[in-house]
Amino acid sequence: MPWWTFIAVDLADRFTGPVPELQLTSQVLHVVFLVLPLLWALGMLSPLDALLLWGMEQALVFGLGGSPMSSNLRLLGMLAMSVCVTVCTFFIPSTLGVVLFSMAMGFLLSLDLSQFGTYCGGGSRGACGDSGWHRGASPAPPSLFGWRLGCSELLLYLGLLLGAMTEAGLLHHFLSPSQTQNLARVSQDAVSYLLITLFIVCWALREIQGAYVFGGVFLNPLYPRGMANVRVFKQRSRGLHMAGAIRRVLLNLVSPFAMVAFLALDGSVQQLHTASLSVGFTRAFRVVWQSSEDALLQMVVVVSVRLAAGDTRLPGWDSLGTGVQLLLVGLLSDRLLQFLSKLKFALAVLVTSWTEKKQRRQSAGTLLVLNASLCPLLLSVVVLSAMLSAPLLPLFTLPIFLVGFPRPQRSWPGPVGTACPCPDSIYYQQMSGSLACALRSAFARGSLGPLTPGSHFLGRFQDRVVWIMILERGYGYCTVNIKGLELQETSCHTVEARRVDEVFEGAFERPERLGLNQGINLHWGNALTPCAALPVRVYSDARNVLSGIIDSHDNLRKLQDDFLKALVWLLLRNCVQRLKAFPWDTEEGTGGGGTKSQSSQLGQSTVTQPAEAIMVESNISSLKFRRASSSLTSFGDWSDEDDLFGPQPARRTVALVSTEAQLGDTVLQTGPSLPGSVEMDSLFENMALSALQPLQPLGLGLGLPAVDKGRNPEVPPTKSSGTLAHENFSCPHSELFSLPPGWRTAPLLPFRLQQLRPLFPEEWFRFTLGRLALAVQDEASEDVAKSLKEDGGLKDLHAQVALSCLISLGAESAFTSPSYVYRVYSGDVPWTEGLKWLSENKELYQLALKAFRYSFKLLFDQASLGPMESLDELFSTLEEYERDWYIGLVAEKGWQDSVLQEKPFLFSLGHDLTMGTYTGRVLSLQEQLVQVGHLNGEGVRGQWANLSWELLYATNDDEERYSIQAHPIMLRNLTVQAADPPLGYPIYSSVPLHLPCF
Repeated sequence: MPWWTFIAVDLADRFTGPVPELQLTSQVLHVVFLVLPLLWALGMLSPLDALLLWGMEQALVFGLGGSPMSSNLRLLGMLAMSVCVTVCTFFIPSTLGVVLFSMAMGFLLSLDLSQFGTYCGGGSRGACGDSGWHRGASPAPPSLFGWRLGCSELLLYLGLLLGAMTEAGLLHHFLSPSQTQNLARVSQDAVSYLLITLFIVCWALREIQGAYVFGGVFLNPLYPRGMANVRVFKQRSRGLHMAGAIRRVLLNLVSPFAMVAFLALDGSVQQLHTASLSVGFTRAFRVVWQSSEDALLQMVVVVSVRLAAGDTRLPGWDSLGTGVQLLLVGLLSDRLLQFLSKLKFALAVLVTSWTEKKQRRQSAGTLLVLNASLCPLLLSVVVLSAMLSAPLLPLFTLPIFLVGFPRPQRSWPGPVGTACPCPDSIYYQQMSGSLACALRSAFARGSLGPLTPGSHFLGRFQDRVVWIMILERGYGYCTVNIKGLELQETSCHTVEARRVDEVFEGAFERPERLGLNQGINLHWGNALTPCAALPVRVYSDARNVLSGIIDSHDNLRKLQDDFLKALVWLLLRNCVQRLKAFPWDTEEGTGGGGTKSQSSQLGQSTVTQPAEAIMVESNISSLKFRRASSSLTSFGDWSDEDDLFGPQPARRTVALVSTEAQLGDTVLQTGPSLPGSVEMDSLFENMALSALQPLQPLGLGLGLPAVDKGRNPEVPPTKSSGTLAHENFSCPHSELFSLPPGWRTAPLLPFRLQQLRPLFPEEWFRFTLGRLALAVQDEASEDVAKSLKEDGGLKDLHAQVALSCLISLGAESAFTSPSYVYRVYSGDVPWTEGLKWLSENKELYQLALKAFRYSFKLLFDQASLGPMESLDELFSTLEEYERDWYIGLVAEKGWQDSVLQEKPFLFSLGHDLTMGTYTGRVLSLQEQLVQVGHLNGEGVRGQWANLSWELLYATNDDEERYSIQAHPIMLRNLTVQAADPPLGYPIYSSVPLHLPCF
């Protein structure tokens, strides 16, 4: 309350006549003014912004029939429009016009108006203002009825609006009390009995949808249990789904029209030109659509009182009018439900402070005695907090209760969707879309109970804990916020998560036939009440210890052969992908880097290689040389522009000098160099120094006749081990499967490759080449495939590249140890002779790394399921890896992208340093049952109020403070995590999501 209020009331009391009410108000404010510092210290003094938002929300909900909004801007806009409608109603002279206008505006304001703004603005996305779906923050909404505003939705809304207006207009014109009083009363009594019947049927159909009935006390015998299979669960739930469909029709179509008929036939509508009746009837026509279930309950209460009184007149009640009666019933019912929830929360704090050993403090007995002796005071605090719709604040979560300051239902001032993201956030982001679809069906059937803004739900699947909050409720839609809590469970988190699992097991995993004593909810006092199991498309996480697999010598020896087969398959497939991407680039070389494969999971960019082999074409008349980029290109800017000693002659390589000597041609090859350096490698770049002939003394042999000495047998050929001429291909189509020149220049001695040549899987190469040949050219015949298989030059080329990669990864003999396998799998390859060459060829390096990971996955599968029986099975398995799997590391960006893209399977290899074991992790995307329960909303608001008070007022930020320790009944640690940052730390929080519930 602002300070000027105290001053204004005091001055008014001093300078006006004696007014008893004003004097009493001034005296009360003087006392309140003295205790303001104490109220502020206890967190009972509301900040001005929170008080203003709370007042606006209360006025919108209970005075104008609206709903709490998902943002402050929406709250302000909706309040302004609702006030304008009420004012217009007051000035409409005709009662028929009032009925039609109030009914139409109540229907329109109960819809999600942001959808109309998006539709009129031409937006194609599903984001509905700040209450929609945003790309990147949440998956796109499905293209089903109600998710987006389209022609079908507009036609439905228009039909309902015209039908309701026609009904209200006709009934009010022909059957109003001003026309025929007796007929109107008989008709209204008939509608009253219909409303009572509809309420009972809708309540019964809603009760049987959940796991418990009668407020979570007794187990529902109709609900299927013990269902681990989603398909079987859906089959056994068909009866409940049919009942839910009937309830949806009754609640969304029949009940609103019945309530509109009741209001149109009411006699008090003739007295609308008073402020109270205008507000009451405007609210009544609005709440019929805004919250049909609550409006049905309120009308049933009013009807029951009227039918119970009969012809007896209740002066104080009847003079209020039906609209004001409904307003009071709605306010009282809300405050009564709040009182019961707060009382249950207070009793849970009191009882568990003694019964839970870990919560029992030295002062527990004293606090219990004080609360028992001051029971009327405790009840007064609970009643006051319920009347103000303020949270019941347990001081430090001890049984010391205060009234927190009033605040909106969202509890936090910041925008919805703030979180503390981490790598695990992607799992919640992936499942939020499917969970939203499941929640939509559950809300429509009534499986999760009545939908009231401010309700909290908790979902559990494996190690994931989902926190769901209802922000806004309207006709045919519901706005929710989905939060994800941390996956790295602390000790407190583990204790409460284990209790959550026990609560859900007691509800969903009991046998079908239960005795009388086993049909009671043994965890009724818990803050969590199980509601339903929802089928959600989510990743199932399985972890296995690889002892006996990764350390088996037989498996390690098999890994080498599988690596070569996987690499051959990837090399040939890379050629196919490159040709599909650039079908015109089949004659010229693609450069050292080659073209990046479209199916590469690691997403590494291709770079130009440092050197290219000089390719000699024998079938052309003139020799074409490619300029090789120097290995010192990064120092090109270091060269001096001013040459003090004149131009330097160009340096020529050994290969160039030899070619010039043979062809009599002179080709200069220049390249930048460091100033003052002597480039020994520029002339003999592809030759070992030991292979060069010793230098002869100057002048020896001068004038002697030329002698043909022949070829020196001690000098090896200067041709690089990776250089293969295109003329070696015997098939004209082999050029399509040729590899980039830069991949053939491995600095390895030829005899090393010759020694490893028996390891190359020639049969697998021919099989794979034949299968992929059809993918290159559709007209490829069996003769073409046969000629490709018989091309020895193509086979030698792929064998050389594959064996060079094998040597560069250090697997020349075999993979010796699990630690070496893990390092290579992780991309941390120990130094080898050809590692630098392989790492410079980025695309080849990624293909080799992917091949090794595929080979390890083959090892894992064969150790679990048995060896591959045929080459065709191996080919199909590799295709499945490429299509349906991501095989890599959890920390890689490709892993996160694959989760968000919903790759069917993911595999990673890990190392547990504490246990010294290697683990395999498999994520499988499939439809699983996510168990969802309803939380005590007042308990959540009370703990959040204490969290805010403790950190902002008491400044107690101790990480081990009592108020955040595990509490298996109140779920204190999980509740603190779910608070908005900076006080809480959810790792994922969605934007407000619009869910159709029609």
